[in-house]
Amino acid sequence: MGKEKIILTGDRPTGRLHIGHYVGSLKRRVDLQNSGDFSKMFVFIADAQALTDNIDNPEKVRQNVIEVALDYLACGLDPAKATIFIQSQIPELCELSFYFMDLVTVSRLQRNPTVKTEIQMRNFETSIPVGFFTYPISQAADITAFRATTVPVGEDQEPMIEQAREIVRRFNYIYGETLVEPEILLPDNACLRLPGTDGKAKMSKSLGNCIYLSESADEIQKKVMSMFTDPDHLRVQDPGKIEGNTVFTYLDAFCRPEHFERYLPDYPNLNELKAHYQRGGLGDVKVKRFLNAIMQETLEPIRNRRKEFEKDIPAIYEMLKQGCEVARAAAADTLADVRRSMKINYFDDADLIAEQVKKFSTPEK
Repeated sequence: MGKEKIILTGDRPTGRLHIGHYVGSLKRRVDLQNSGDFSKMFVFIADAQALTDNIDNPEKVRQNVIEVALDYLACGLDPAKATIFIQSQIPELCELSFYFMDLVTVSRLQRNPTVKTEIQMRNFETSIPVGFFTYPISQAADITAFRATTVPVGEDQEPMIEQAREIVRRFNYIYGETLVEPEILLPDNACLRLPGTDGKAKMSKSLGNCIYLSESADEIQKKVMSMFTDPDHLRVQDPGKIEGNTVFTYLDAFCRPEHFERYLPDYPNLNELKAHYQRGGLGDVKVKRFLNAIMQETLEPIRNRRKEFEKDIPAIYEMLKQGCEVARAAAADTLADVRRSMKINYFDDADLIAEQVKKFSTPEK
């Protein structure tokens, strides 16, 4: 088995994508796609996974598949370079998950730190849907079906990838070398996770503290200008704190040296701006205006590209359909290997049939 370099990555369609997604994964995904280092890239919209904790609201998932697809294209994912597909349209993933379930114990799933955290976050307690509980198994199926060598994720997902690797090792140990063991690719940017505009640790639609990639210039400005800063920085002359100050966290993520030349020539760089804020004499409004100018410059081309793609929605569905066909063929290919290794390919196994013929045709003594 020649080892090509193959990437697999995706998102749950529970809402439009926001700048946290952009900084955390989308921007890098586009860089990886264009790097030429990978022979294939699979990007999937994880609708089946999203249903595990939205089963009472399937319409939310259904409506957001197209939103996520539009955000992907607007950010620069290119169907000519990456296979973009919808998880639920690849039935081979279910079959693979079913076989993997025999390789994992309940106690091992319960120990998975990511699963533990997610269960607490959703207040599932004792009423955990089995589909949600077995997410690490279905994720292992998603990764191995496409023979992914590389899975770019945040550090919070490390236990998931480790569990996928365990499943691969156990499968290969029992049935022989069949599956590819994936490597994790962690973010290289220091700013892993953007807080919400209100300073809360996580951006979430329900808290209304996200800036979406598709928002209008006015909406972005409104959100930036009302952003959480240092609550003790009441007057311009007061010294201000940088730590926990959302505006500066966003500047760390988005600001580049040329932005100072364009929008704030009084300062040579971000360190000087921070130093002034910390010693006092710099107001929040000035810093927010600077951040707004940067956010507008960053998001305007994405928003404009999205508007173009929105003009032909049937073409987006056609692109997804073609992506599903390519993905399904790849998954079917892996599954054929899996069935062969597990010796459940009864009708293709000429040796088995010959062996049975011999067994039943030999006269008993």
